[in-house]
Amino acid sequence: MTTVVTGTSGHLGEALARTLQASGTAVVGIDRRPGPWTTHCGDIADRNFLASALAGAQTVFHSATLHKPHVATHSAQAFVDSNVSGTLALLEAAVAAAVRAFVFTSTTSTFGAALRPGAGEPAAWITEDVACVPRNIYGVTKLAAEDLCELAYRRDGLPCVVLRTSRFFAEADDDAGRREAWDDTNLKANEFLYRRVDLADVVSAHLLAAQRAPALGFGRFIVSATSPLRAEDVATLNQAAVEAVQARVPGVAAVYEPLGYRLLPRIDRVYVNERARSVLGWEPEFDFARVLAQLAAGERPGSALAQRVGCKGYHEADFGDAPYPVED
Repeated sequence: MTTVVTGTSGHLGEALARTLQASGTAVVGIDRRPGPWTTHCGDIADRNFLASALAGAQTVFHSATLHKPHVATHSAQAFVDSNVSGTLALLEAAVAAAVRAFVFTSTTSTFGAALRPGAGEPAAWITEDVACVPRNIYGVTKLAAEDLCELAYRRDGLPCVVLRTSRFFAEADDDAGRREAWDDTNLKANEFLYRRVDLADVVSAHLLAAQRAPALGFGRFIVSATSPLRAEDVATLNQAAVEAVQARVPGVAAVYEPLGYRLLPRIDRVYVNERARSVLGWEPEFDFARVLAQLAAGERPGSALAQRVGCKGYHEADFGDAPYPVED
């Protein structure tokens, strides 16, 4: 029996393949692009290709996708072809192969407009119960793919777990203003307060999701670092985040000040991972406290796995001053 991982030339796909192979699991790695962890190059919308690749598969991890940075370089139809039609073909192939667990990597970008409260409004406390209002074709197609996963469970009995992951990429921020105003490590450390997760923790969530899928049937879970912030903090986070963070993490100044680091003046949302921890038994290792401890020790924040995978980029083209040609 094998485990299939799609997107093995990307960040998460490589991380999953590395981890699974290290544990002795036979991995079929699928991607359009060749790479050291990709065993089958092809299009996930190609049903003949999938029938061969999924033969004997027990578990499918579907991390292949067109991402937000592709919004400016790919058509809406390309997103539909990859993220929707490709996911549908993969789900149907998984049903035909009698796969026991299908784990779909989604994104917190599906929440869209719900993540951006207006000036003077409280920060958004984001749980799985918040209604999704996608803001671009990326979010729209990822949400549609989630619904296809649920349909595959209800119609065909395929156990599916959807993981809405927050930021885990090593690349620089996709907002030009933030790239110019912030040290990259400082900015990423701050994101562990509300919108970032370490790649190794994303992998562990996926492995647990695959284990729990047959009993769960279907479920959606937010996968983000455990925040020290609390629901009662949302009243002030969107206007005065520094004070709220210092109250919850009293030792932050002692670590940040010698490094010349700053806290964010405002935080507009907090991703809540309580359901993933309670239902999946997920115990993320990397949170803001762990990052602070690494910084205090003079270490590079994050896991060894995240550092091995590193930056990959999303385009072959060079966009000059930016890693991506999209700001929204």
